[in-house]
Amino acid sequence: MIYKTRGIVLHHIKYSETSVIATIYTEQFGRQSYMINGVRGKKSKIKANILQPLYLLNMEVYHKTTRDLQRVKELQNACVFNSLPYDLKKSTLALFIAEILYQTLREQEPNPELFNYLYHSIQMLDIKSEGLTNFHIYFLLHLTKYLGFFPNNNFSTENQYFDLSKGIFTQLKPIHSDSLNKEESEMLSRLLVFSDNQHEKLRINYGLRTAIIEKIIKYYKLHHEGISSIKSFNILKEVFH
Repeated sequence: MIYKTRGIVLHHIKYSETSVIATIYTEQFGRQSYMINGVRGKKSKIKANILQPLYLLNMEVYHKTTRDLQRVKELQNACVFNSLPYDLKKSTLALFIAEILYQTLREQEPNPELFNYLYHSIQMLDIKSEGLTNFHIYFLLHLTKYLGFFPNNNFSTENQYFDLSKGIFTQLKPIHSDSLNKEESEMLSRLLVFSDNQHEKLRINYGLRTAIIEKIIKYYKLHHEGISSIKSFNILKEVFH
C-alpha cells in the first residue's frame, strides 16, 4: 500500500552503483530505512542531492510493518532551502545535528510533536542570520524534552553545579567528573529557559561554548543508550573556531 508522509533525512549509504539506503525520520512511521533504486543514475527521477543531512522531503512510500527495509515511490523537496546547503556553518551544523538524530531516534512509530519540533527547527536554521553559534546547544537541550531526559532547572545561589548523571543542579560539586563547573552551570541554566529567539543574543566565548557542548554530548551518552562517539563534532569545532 502507498502512503504519503513528510520526512527528514538523517543518513544515507551507497548500496550499489546506482542505489542507496537512506535513513529517514518520517511523520507517519517514525524512523525508517528506504531502499532507493537508481538514485545515482543519470536518468533517475530521484536525485541523490535531496538526500543530504536534514533535507525535508515529501514522500510517497510503500510501507509494510513486517519489513525492515521499505521502498520509495516518489521523493520531492518539501522545502527549498535558501542558505543551509550553501553556508559552511549551517551545513556543518546540519551534519552534526543529523548525526545526533541518527543515533537517538530509534522508534518506528509516529511522534507528531517531536517531528514538528525537528521540522520547525530545521526551517529556522535555514532562515537564521544570527545566533548560529548557539543554535545547536539550544536545539540539543530542548530535544531532550522529547527524548525523556530534559534537565531539571533548579539552579540557584545554593545549587550551582549541574550533575550530568542526575540531571539536576546540586549544592556541592559532585565528586565524579560528570558535572559542570559554576560558569558552565550558570550558562546552561540560562539556555534552558531561553526561547529560540533569545539564545541568538547570548554571547558565549569559544572555550565555554565548546565545553558546554562536550558536556551536553556526555549528558546524552549517560541518558541514552544509542549515543556513541560523534565524529562530526571535531569538524564543528574547527568551523566555529
